[in-house]
Amino acid sequence: MCYGAAHHGSIKVTRNQTKHIEGETEVHHRPKRGWVWNQFFVLEEHMGPDPQYVGKLHSNSDKGDGSVKYILTGEGAGTIFIIDDTTGDIHSTKSLDREQKTHYVLHAQAIDRRTNKPLEPESEFIIKVQDINDNAPKFTDGPYIVTVPEMSEMGTSVLQVTATDADDPTYGNSARVVYSILQGQPYFSVDPKTGVIRTALHNMDREAREHYSVVIQAKDMAGQVGGLSGSTTVNITLTDVNDNPPRFPQKHYQLYVPESAEVGSAVGKIKANDADTGSNADMKYTIINGDGAGVFSISTDKETREGILSLKKPLNYEKKKSYTLNIEGANTHLDFRFSHLGPFKDVTMLKVIVGDVDEPPLFTMPSYVMEVYENAKIGTPVGAVTAHDPDAANSLVRYFIDHNTEEDRYFTIDASTGTIKTAKIFDREETPWYNITVAASEIDNPELVSHVPVGVRILDVNDNPPELARDYDVVVCENSKPGQVIQTITATDKDNSANGARFHFSLDEGLSLNPNFTLRNNEDNTASILTRRRRYSRTTQDIYYLPVLISDGGVDGRVRTCHAEAFLSSAGLSTGALIAILLCIVILLAIVVLFITLRRGKKEPLIISEEDVRENVVTYDDEGGGEEDTEAFDITALRNPSAAEELKYRRDVRPEVKPLSRHHPSSSLDSIDVQEFLNQRLAEADLDPSVPPYDSLQTYAYEGHRSEAGSISSLDSATTQSDQDYNYLGDWGPEFKKLAELYGEIEPERTT
Repeated sequence: MCYGAAHHGSIKVTRNQTKHIEGETEVHHRPKRGWVWNQFFVLEEHMGPDPQYVGKLHSNSDKGDGSVKYILTGEGAGTIFIIDDTTGDIHSTKSLDREQKTHYVLHAQAIDRRTNKPLEPESEFIIKVQDINDNAPKFTDGPYIVTVPEMSEMGTSVLQVTATDADDPTYGNSARVVYSILQGQPYFSVDPKTGVIRTALHNMDREAREHYSVVIQAKDMAGQVGGLSGSTTVNITLTDVNDNPPRFPQKHYQLYVPESAEVGSAVGKIKANDADTGSNADMKYTIINGDGAGVFSISTDKETREGILSLKKPLNYEKKKSYTLNIEGANTHLDFRFSHLGPFKDVTMLKVIVGDVDEPPLFTMPSYVMEVYENAKIGTPVGAVTAHDPDAANSLVRYFIDHNTEEDRYFTIDASTGTIKTAKIFDREETPWYNITVAASEIDNPELVSHVPVGVRILDVNDNPPELARDYDVVVCENSKPGQVIQTITATDKDNSANGARFHFSLDEGLSLNPNFTLRNNEDNTASILTRRRRYSRTTQDIYYLPVLISDGGVDGRVRTCHAEAFLSSAGLSTGALIAILLCIVILLAIVVLFITLRRGKKEPLIISEEDVRENVVTYDDEGGGEEDTEAFDITALRNPSAAEELKYRRDVRPEVKPLSRHHPSSSLDSIDVQEFLNQRLAEADLDPSVPPYDSLQTYAYEGHRSEAGSISSLDSATTQSDQDYNYLGDWGPEFKKLAELYGEIEPERTT
């Protein structure tokens, strides 16, 4: 049977009984005993002053006499739940929260109070906490921040919000939530069941309004009156798209730029406004036309999105006072979905006014190059610079040279005319080029100064003779053949190629033909020295001097020449050779003194008559027969008195040029030079093939102290029968005669 409210439970207990009848036993079968439970419930959040009745426990064995005792154990027994052990009534002493614990598990027992024996086996039952709508819906993730592109279609999904309710969703409508929009209409809407927020207008414009705050409410009990609710805020921002073209605030602008502005400098700024942001507002500025398109340029500042106007060419107020520019500003990033809103560019006109500025003088040329010949007199004009005042005032200009370097002091300038003149005499070979700086200033405003570089080239004058390229030490072998090249010589000239590049080599025409050597001009700025005869004797002569004339091709009409003395030797002079030369000189001086002494004792004419016969004395290795031994020679050729007396110009004469320093003989030899003089004459007499040997006398002053024959010289073999003057010295006679005449020992006239 049940006790209490319908939601309360009770226990029914059944059991078997046995009766004893006298004479017989009657047995009754008892049914199986057990607990019969109904579901127990207890309302949550009970706030009454009395404990809340939960239900009742009852056993069939309970006759109401108090002999049955009920015991309750399990979760909350004795604290939350109490039981009347006699009646079995259960009460809840505390307010319960279903959201904390939904049910409790307990155990029930029925025992005999007198014997404490169980009347029923222990059984388990559950007390459930019944839900009431005591929890409002909650948005766990709010507030929300979301974006949506501007110009989106109506109904575009923005965000889905979700609210949760802690009440029991299986019992009543306590957890059934419905969504609604409290703030944000008419721009946005929300689905009441799903919580999806959508745009409610078509083509929302960010430039009109960018930020929206939308409040969404969630209400339980299916939105009915009395239901609990919660809300959240959704912050929605419209993102930008390129739906606005750039626009210049004005259609006409004016800019002032002074003519002194430097090329490449920024002279002004211009800006087109764009309602978009970010890359949608990026733009590029361009000068599309106008008469100033070639004078100005424009660039874009990416940070400020301004157009920076710069100067490409210098301005001149006197030539052009204003320029017109048409400037275009266009977006660089386009969205073709909104191309119908274009064009995404704008054009404005900019007028540039050129301001007049007092400018420094302007030279007619950016630089000058002038020329002047070297060795020009001081004060020679070099050239002139010209400058003028570019302003309308056209002030007079004064010139001066900046004396910043030493080179600037080599020139002067006329302050009025700008004529540059020389202040020193120049040598091109020393400095071929000068660089100076000329300045010009206005008389009315001396502080305005301009400068110009001037280069002065020093022109060459053929003022340097050619020279041998080096000191030549030429060696000729004793066994050389005629026509053999023994040396090739070259020359140099300090003048430039126009005045000294072509050289001509020759022998001095004022001298007789050299019998030993000749010179061949190779026509390539070189010359070759060749031998003219066969065999040379070092013992006879070991040094030769060859005067060479070198001329350049001077352009100024003055041919520069150089007398170069070619020195030829078979070997250098040794100490023994110098001693031998000195001994020869001493012997020759002794011969001269002897000759003079003989002439004082007997002054007879050297040549008796035109029919004079001269004896040809030849040396042999054996001893000759004296003066009678003349059969070996035809002496008829010696009967030419004119040939005997002719004083020929010798061809190996030493030139008037100082010899090379390393070949200088001693000072005594230079002063006497008799040996060389005699050797040259002897060599000419021996090698000259043009005339017969009219007289050839080789004398021996001393035969030797061991020779029994003594001397075979014809000087001591004179006879009384001969008319010949044997004091005559053969081919050396004319030279000794000259020496005798020089010292006054004989008369210069010839005696008969």
